[in-house]
Amino acid sequence: MRLDGLTAEPSKFGRLFLDPKTARINDLSSVRLLGCRVDTVRQLYRGMLRPEIVSLVEQGDIVEFAGHQWHAGRVGRDSGYQYKLQNADLGFVLLLKNFNVKIDVIGAHMKIEVSPHAIQSCTPEVLQEWMDRFTKEAMQHVEPNQCAVHLALDVQGWNPPADLIDRLQCRARTRRDLSGIKEVHYDGEAVSYGRGQSFLFGSASGIQLAIYNKSLQAWSIDKLDYWRSVWSGMDNPFDSEDDQNYDPEAPVWRIELRYHHSIIQQFADGSADMDTGAMIDNRTFAELAGHLDGLFQYGLESFRLCSSKGVLDAFWTLMRQDVKVSIPAESLAGRTHYKRHFKTSQGFTGKNVELFLGNFISLLARERVGAEKAFASLREWVCWPVIRDHYAAKEKGERDIYKHIQKLLTERTIRWGRAV
Repeated sequence: MRLDGLTAEPSKFGRLFLDPKTARINDLSSVRLLGCRVDTVRQLYRGMLRPEIVSLVEQGDIVEFAGHQWHAGRVGRDSGYQYKLQNADLGFVLLLKNFNVKIDVIGAHMKIEVSPHAIQSCTPEVLQEWMDRFTKEAMQHVEPNQCAVHLALDVQGWNPPADLIDRLQCRARTRRDLSGIKEVHYDGEAVSYGRGQSFLFGSASGIQLAIYNKSLQAWSIDKLDYWRSVWSGMDNPFDSEDDQNYDPEAPVWRIELRYHHSIIQQFADGSADMDTGAMIDNRTFAELAGHLDGLFQYGLESFRLCSSKGVLDAFWTLMRQDVKVSIPAESLAGRTHYKRHFKTSQGFTGKNVELFLGNFISLLARERVGAEKAFASLREWVCWPVIRDHYAAKEKGERDIYKHIQKLLTERTIRWGRAV
């Protein structure tokens, strides 16, 4: 229950929160919401690379492309691409030539990553026009291939509770407390954190919740001045009575929901307009923009910070009721039923999982790899969610998969030896 801070009467916008179970009152009047915005856009495209673009990026150094100057070069295989064109002033990184697809065939050969300042500088439609134009300059037979987004709320006057990991409920199987790690990688940058400064829930291939000290992270990558200008350049978008919202002396914490492009595709396949029944079927960031409020609320439902069993934490309630994604697009959240469509792991896919695991075990036995190391490497593989879901359909958890691998390794070694 929300109460007015002066009268203690029920109020839709009150900052006093009454816990119905304990009758405890939580005062969030000092919490300052600094805006919820799109922090990252990654738009993927399919097509065939133009021969001249490959020659251009192989030159390296500074090159001319699409009327702008770019830094060209190769990128690590972990990115999934071979080349990049980067213009930090414009706020775009173009990743080119998928490592797993031949250069002379149509495939997912391009991904465009957009920086926060480029996202905030124009409407979703204009941003999409920029990305589409770059893509058409680089490829033929172009078609959008889905996008990924990060939605970030910045806040002051709130700190993660000491028992955050214990109280945060989620379906995610991955929970990482980075508070004891000094060096972590954040979007390709090495960032130093102290204790209790960063928490991560979920996997990169799904929906992730990241909670971290944004002031410290921005300072670590020399972006603090930019973010201070963003925070101080706006009043509280959720409380018109408070014009002096940002306090430069206080830390800013970020609550960030990260959606992999495969998750966005699940929403595109499973979500529908409540009036017409038509699927949203989005493929681009511009088409997704009106659904960002809905995705933010879905994420807060998937990850729930509770004060006690069945009772949401007061700050989580504040976010769910007051926060809207700041973007110049009409919100379609109230007119859309959001649901993810999951592809099953039965039939053909399930058969492939069993065949793969058999061959995997044979190679492990030959290389004298133990069950623990084998299971750890399997969990890091990009197709691990498919394997996990295949066995989940058989009512087997991760511990059961580990025991299965351990048993198969033992049988393989005893029956056939390691050198076969």
